[in-house]
Amino acid sequence: MKKRPGEPWMSASQYGRSLRGLTVNLIVRNMARMLEFQRLVLEAEIVYEDPDFAVFEGYGAQWMAHADHTYDHNPLEALLTLNQPRGGLVELRIHGCDPDRAEQQARQRGYQVVQAAADKPHGLREAYLRDAEGYLWVPDRSIATTSS
Repeated sequence: MKKRPGEPWMSASQYGRSLRGLTVNLIVRNMARMLEFQRLVLEAEIVYEDPDFAVFEGYGAQWMAHADHTYDHNPLEALLTLNQPRGGLVELRIHGCDPDRAEQQARQRGYQVVQAAADKPHGLREAYLRDAEGYLWVPDRSIATTSS
């Protein structure tokens, strides 16, 4: 069931044929909250948005979200009624996104900070943030090194 009035930015078949490599499609209950998290916490660009579908871009990648109501007649439709956080143990890493700034924005907007920004032994400073749908986002940046 579509809620979008009018025509989309491009046809679904045209967009589908444009995809390459790995893509991430987030299925969301609340598109407005997802848009807020993407724009204000992760500082991603919103390429396209409507009540059914959105495309985000940032840090050299592009990803998308579909609202639950677009999954009628989809094999995953039955899973959408389960009242549990989405995303499971998948980490959605955004390389180059300032983890300290993202953490601050998440706190200000009431999103869960699973782990505050910290330097890790693998050379990244990262934070673990959960959006309103339960997806776990890990913004990170390389830790500057000094040569001796």
